[in-house]
Amino acid sequence: MSLLERLNQDMKEAMKSKDKEKLSVIRMVKASLQNEAIKLGKDELTEEEEITVLSREVKQRKDSLHEFKEAGRDDLVEKLNNELNVLQVYMPEQLSSEELEQIVLQTIQEVNATSKKEMGKVMGALMPKVKGKADGTEVKQLVQKHLS
Repeated sequence: MSLLERLNQDMKEAMKSKDKEKLSVIRMVKASLQNEAIKLGKDELTEEEEITVLSREVKQRKDSLHEFKEAGRDDLVEKLNNELNVLQVYMPEQLSSEELEQIVLQTIQEVNATSKKEMGKVMGALMPKVKGKADGTEVKQLVQKHLS
């Protein structure tokens, strides 16, 4: 079942159960997917493009969550946590720390990186492998740790 089909099905369920918050998040994700398809001039997005859009939505919420926590806006923090919980259902299975570290080490060996100067080369080869399966900040920290 494609992501759009899952979203449509879950949207119907949210309407029936009168879950306004979930319904709102699903509609927003569908709109983002449709906007991306229009931007790319396609009728349907590939699975990778869908994951990219979902990852962008999750990242935006995590960034906002950090800002709201610093500002002491507990009402908005709770709302964003709920939105993140809904979005996480549609994201691919996240890599464990051990799996991610293994992929990082393997990629560093593949590109023969030895210093922090080659971080861009490592990240360029690594990010397509972990797209949507790991947080970019965590990946960056691991690469820095192993290149220093």
